[in-house]
Amino acid sequence: MLLFIKSLFQQGHHRCLAGAALVMLALGITMFSNRSAADEARDKTRQAQQALGSARASDLPVLGQMPALTGASAWLNSAPLDMTQLRGKVVLVDFWNYSCINCIRTLPHVRAWAEKYRDQGLVVIGVHTPDFDFEKDSTNIQKAISRFKIDYPVAVDSEHRIWKAFRNNAWPVFYFVDAQGQIRARIAGEGNYDKAENIIQSLLAEAGNSRARPAMAQPMPSTALKLAASAEQAGPDMANLRSGETYVGYAQASNFISRSGLKKDAAHDYASYAENMPQLNEWSLAGNWTVGAERANLNQVGGSIVYRFKARDLHLVLGPRADGMPVRFQVRIDGDAPGADHGSDTDAEGNGIISDARLYQLVRQSGKVREATFEIRFLDAGAGAFAFTFG
Repeated sequence: MLLFIKSLFQQGHHRCLAGAALVMLALGITMFSNRSAADEARDKTRQAQQALGSARASDLPVLGQMPALTGASAWLNSAPLDMTQLRGKVVLVDFWNYSCINCIRTLPHVRAWAEKYRDQGLVVIGVHTPDFDFEKDSTNIQKAISRFKIDYPVAVDSEHRIWKAFRNNAWPVFYFVDAQGQIRARIAGEGNYDKAENIIQSLLAEAGNSRARPAMAQPMPSTALKLAASAEQAGPDMANLRSGETYVGYAQASNFISRSGLKKDAAHDYASYAENMPQLNEWSLAGNWTVGAERANLNQVGGSIVYRFKARDLHLVLGPRADGMPVRFQVRIDGDAPGADHGSDTDAEGNGIISDARLYQLVRQSGKVREATFEIRFLDAGAGAFAFTFG
């Protein structure tokens, strides 16, 4: 178990966590303090519970004190929140960014918890920490908040200050904080939603909110939330998922095939994919591109990207021209229009438009999931391509 935890924390933070959540609960370690500090925190928790009288003590460990949120460069949906304002509240801190597919798929659950438990003492705070530079723009974040119908407070953490204070290392990650401001649990990745809601209920009960108990009962069924989620927010088809997150920029690119290789920060004519037919999870460029550290930018009309994948859903993080003008594109699957297998950002003919820098769902296979060759051809110059994700 300790080796597993060590490997998790050694991962680079430029990764979203997919599939079943990785849960750190009731472990004989602390993340934010040493043993004596943790004992002192537990004593304070017990004293607070005794003062409340009717509160039921939770068996969750104390992992340390919640760091301050003073590193936020801005707040959306709320005035800035500090520890004084949060004292006495159960707090769920959600580290996310708006182009991370794993974060996007958790949002229906987070929204539901915020609504269900708001009047019972829960405060949900989204900490938006960017992966790509375009995610630092508050206007882009505000568009995403509107798109995903987020109404709880969001701290804009564009300089990774809150991220570092929490010693966080991935997206999405939930931190559960009790009414005394102590972190009591951490869940990383998708899944385990019932467990997460049980933690919320436990901490609310521990806080002595008698009004909370009759309303809490059983967690919200995941199946009900699946019905509410649509497009890219729907859960992944794990049984058929054989492709993983793939970055296009050279800083983290993998599985690129071309006789010339990726040319860093220089315009280059890449051969058509017919000369570089990809195998499963390989990809290639065609046309004149400049590949930077985090994105590939198309310099001339007609360029394309090809990826051999197996998954129900294919997403690609894309951006418009540098001046903000939209870029038209067309998708093909094994050389044909996608038809019923088109994604939420394309039509049956495979047509779509890049209007904002964000994640685009380009394929959702409607029948049996098969291995296929995906191609996106751009009808205007200036498109930026950042990363593939799948579901």
